[in-house]
Amino acid sequence: MGSNDIDNWVREAHNSAASFFKDHVEQPLISIRDELFDTFRKRHKGVMEVQEVQLTAISLHRMLLAFSEHTKGQKFPDDASDQEMLAIVMTRYEKELMHPIQNLLSGELARALLIQVQKLKLDIETAMLELDQILKANEINFAVLAALPAFFLSLLLLMLLRTWYKQDTRAEGKGRAARLQRRLLVVEVEKAIMQYQSFVDQGRVKDAECRFGLLLYSLGRLYHASEKHAKATGEWLHLRQDILDLGKPSLPTRDKLRITWRMERVYDCLLPALKRS
Repeated sequence: MGSNDIDNWVREAHNSAASFFKDHVEQPLISIRDELFDTFRKRHKGVMEVQEVQLTAISLHRMLLAFSEHTKGQKFPDDASDQEMLAIVMTRYEKELMHPIQNLLSGELARALLIQVQKLKLDIETAMLELDQILKANEINFAVLAALPAFFLSLLLLMLLRTWYKQDTRAEGKGRAARLQRRLLVVEVEKAIMQYQSFVDQGRVKDAECRFGLLLYSLGRLYHASEKHAKATGEWLHLRQDILDLGKPSLPTRDKLRITWRMERVYDCLLPALKRS
C-alpha cells in the first residue's frame, strides 16, 4: 500500500534476532569449540609439563638416595620410598642445626638444604600442573554455562513458533476445531475491515495502510485454510471470488461486511459444526 513500516519492522526484528543469535548462541558455541580444539592443541604441551615434573621427581629421588646411603653407610635399593629417605634427611638436618655455622662448611647441612629446595620445587610444579588442569576444565565448563541460557531461550522460541504454526495450519482440517479456526479468521477479517475504515474516517492514512496490509495477511490465511475443504464441497470458486473481493481497495466497506456476513452463513467450510445439515 506504499508504506514501508512493515519492511522496517521486519528489518528491525531480523537485525535484533541476528544480534541476539550472534551474542548469545554463536559466540558461546564458537568459544566452546575453540576451547576444545585448544585443549587438543595443547595436549603435547601438557605432556611436556608432566615430563618435567617427572624429571624433577627423579632428580629428588637420586639426591635422597645418595644422601641416605652416605649418612647411613649402607646400600639402599633403587625403589626405596622417598618418604623414608626424606625422614632420614630431616633427622640429619635437625642434628646439623645444632651447630649450623660449622656444619654448613664441613657437615651435611648444605646438602640437606638443597634436598629441601628440590622437594619444594617438586611440590610447586605438581601443584601448578594440577591447577592448570583444573583451569582448563573450568574454561570449557564456563563456556558451556554461558551458552545454556541462550540454548534454553532458543528452545522456548522454537516451541512457541511450533505452537503458532500448528495453530495456524490446523485450520485446514475437517474437524470441529478446524471449522472454529476458519470462523475466527473471518472474524479477524471483519475487524481489520472496520478498523481500516475507522482510520480512513479519522484521516490517519498511514495507520489505514498498515491495517489494510494486515487485512490482506488475514485474507491470505483464510484463503489457504479453506481452499482444500471448499474444493471438496464444490464451493471454492465462489468462496475464492469473495475472498478476492475483500482484498480490493476500491470496494466499499459496507459491501465487504456484507460479503463476510454471507461467508459465515453460506459456505459449508465456514459453518459451525452444530449447524451442518
